[in-house]
Amino acid sequence: MADWPGIRERAEERWDDGRSRLPEDPEQRQRQLTRIANAAYAAGLAALMDGEPEDARDWLARAAESYRESFVGAPPDSWGRPIGAMKARLIAGDADGAADDARWALDVGAGEAASPIGRYAATLALLVLGRDHGARVLADDLRIHEDFPTDVGDALAYLAAGTDAVGYTEAIESVLESFEERGEYLEDIPVADTVLALQALARERGLEVELESGLLP
Repeated sequence: MADWPGIRERAEERWDDGRSRLPEDPEQRQRQLTRIANAAYAAGLAALMDGEPEDARDWLARAAESYRESFVGAPPDSWGRPIGAMKARLIAGDADGAADDARWALDVGAGEAASPIGRYAATLALLVLGRDHGARVLADDLRIHEDFPTDVGDALAYLAAGTDAVGYTEAIESVLESFEERGEYLEDIPVADTVLALQALARERGLEVELESGLLP
């Protein structure tokens, strides 16, 4: 069993330290903001796993805001930041915040990105906004792209189709299994966060699957 209170405390300390010494230089600032966002995300996931959903929502909101702030001055193709913001909002159950970040992701060009991660950001954004037809076109490309996890692409495609419960179940179980087989996690937080975000989208479409894992709340 993970020491969730301890993990959360250390993440919150990283957040406090990072916020207390934000640099003025744009390049250094965007990097520091990303570290801060990761720390808040870790604190939010730890709170969620520790049975503190209200605290989790607060920290996940901070993470989303910091990911968005860090995008200013970020290098090209930094689509992990809009993805992080949307995932944080979805996991927190903040539909309005997720929609706002989804529109932002599309406004800054995720839909025109050539990279798989950019298309992933656009697919998530379109699913959040209920624009499932457009999401399906992108997801069908992602699921056969050699540089993108096939099972995540499959799950996105089944969510966009909205009708194949069996296909979505097999895909999301595979995504969960891939997390369980990992040796490393973002910020050393053993949580299947992608599964949580995709399940939030599935819930809206009546496709949510009952899953059990030590990597889920």
